[in-house]
Amino acid sequence: MENYRHLLRDFEEPLFAEMKEKGRIVEVEAGQTLLKSGQPIRNTIIVLEGLIKLFRESDEDGSEFFMYHLHPGDGCALSMICDKAFRVSSVTARAVTDAKLLVIPLEHTENWMRHYRTWYHFVVGTYRRRYEELLETIDHIAFQNMDVRLEFYLRRHSQALGTKILEITNTQIAQELNSSREVISRLMKKLSEAGKIRLLKNGVELLKI
Repeated sequence: MENYRHLLRDFEEPLFAEMKEKGRIVEVEAGQTLLKSGQPIRNTIIVLEGLIKLFRESDEDGSEFFMYHLHPGDGCALSMICDKAFRVSSVTARAVTDAKLLVIPLEHTENWMRHYRTWYHFVVGTYRRRYEELLETIDHIAFQNMDVRLEFYLRRHSQALGTKILEITNTQIAQELNSSREVISRLMKKLSEAGKIRLLKNGVELLKI
């Protein structure tokens, strides 16, 4: 835990000591599902290393709707405030890369909300950032055409991963944008012809997006 103190520097020492005592570090592999929609929430998660993707999953056809990423130092907002009547996840969380997580049982974080102002501010700040990200996503869904949404999607994923090369298929993109593979393939070809991307065998390279 001491190696991650810089990520948790805003927390006072007594709280950090409790985090070390009550929490446990869990390693997960890329592609591993951490939390599924409908699954009971028993722990709060803080990312220490790697990248986690949160998305909504359709009950009808299994299609996915991307919501946002969690980076090192980020907490899962949904898992931070759960009362006894509402401890079921409404989203799915999956590791994009290999990752390390600090996992803390909810009974401890509920107590921290009452006793540590830094934890309270961390939770409120986390909710505010997620709300703003969701508004940005909704704006693109509600008011933009699919070609603009696709560029927004590629740009956001590039920024999240810190690379211009994305190992992702048109089928995956279509699932997360609630579109069809044929539509995404056509739009990706147009972006390639415009010199904005380079299509690769196993992904895409962003050039002017």
